[in-house]
Amino acid sequence: MSYRAGIIGTGGIAGMGILGMHDTEAIGNEKIRASHAGGYDATTDIELVAVADIDEENLTTFGDAWDIPEGRRYLGHEEMLAEEDLDVVSICTPSLLHHDHVADAVRSYASPDVVWCEKPIASSVTDAEAMIDACEETETELVVNHSFRFTTKLQKLHTLLQEENLLGDVHSVSTQFRMELLRNSTHLLDTLVYLLDARAEQVSGYVKGENEAIDSLDAKREVDDSAGGGFALLDDGTFATIDCTIPRDDSSMILQFIGSEGKLYMNNDDGEWRYWRLEDGEHVEEPLPGIEGAWTWDEDYRGAFANAARHIQSLLEGEESNASTGREALRSLEIIVGFYISHYTGGQVSVPLDRPLRDVEITSW
Repeated sequence: MSYRAGIIGTGGIAGMGILGMHDTEAIGNEKIRASHAGGYDATTDIELVAVADIDEENLTTFGDAWDIPEGRRYLGHEEMLAEEDLDVVSICTPSLLHHDHVADAVRSYASPDVVWCEKPIASSVTDAEAMIDACEETETELVVNHSFRFTTKLQKLHTLLQEENLLGDVHSVSTQFRMELLRNSTHLLDTLVYLLDARAEQVSGYVKGENEAIDSLDAKREVDDSAGGGFALLDDGTFATIDCTIPRDDSSMILQFIGSEGKLYMNNDDGEWRYWRLEDGEHVEEPLPGIEGAWTWDEDYRGAFANAARHIQSLLEGEESNASTGREALRSLEIIVGFYISHYTGGQVSVPLDRPLRDVEITSW
């Protein structure tokens, strides 16, 4: 059976390439595999048939790069959703637009069975909850593209921690990543809550006000997204520190877990994972069971989009359960919004957020 896909938004993550991650010559000219279009292209039965954007030049560039017929390049998502019968729709627009585009997609003629939405899920908790509700009401699967969840190494590590109790009771986690809490740190925080299968109960945060993505993206407008960090007390008792204030050239994506049965060090930028079993008060280093090597950006991240698209195909065929739901994506957003509220009020913030705190919007790209 063949499935039909459409994309709203023709930016880098949709399939054009991202400045800083790809060669300048490749952007808009090559089929970038680490993208939504690249993911669909890697499946056996999902065909990218339509694309929409409000920027006509970008729409043309994307359409030419991915061989989309001119009649299926729509200037505005409303027309595409009114004309095309689609099985899956990708939302690759800025996060502050995710709510409207997801709601429009699931209530349109296109009537997709799956929406594949870029991370972070939204710019506010209220918008994220409304997206989740709209998808549940229309019986649409909302898959949020926290890419690490679609890598086999992280899936295996999740099994080791949750089903095989590799670290026992996790007491604390220290984490570090590069700047911008929404654009980048949503990956870090989703990895944290995914591996622990936990949700924050209390957060305290700091917002630095600095944003390096303005230069790396050649951004034309200012947003709220900023370097920052803080701590989160999770509902499983874990105390987590988060430092996302580090400049890009200096940073690494690091998580270090301390548990009652051992400790784990993960450096995803440098490709180093190390595990120590706790025995009679001594930490004994051992290989991670069933995992060869460490997670790397070049191997694992670039393959995550193909894995995610294949997962979506399995969802369409009724063979798997959603591996990255909207409700799970909400966990990382709650922490980030909590950091902002904490910084500007000078106090700690409880999760779930009370109204009107759910309405606080943090703009990003």
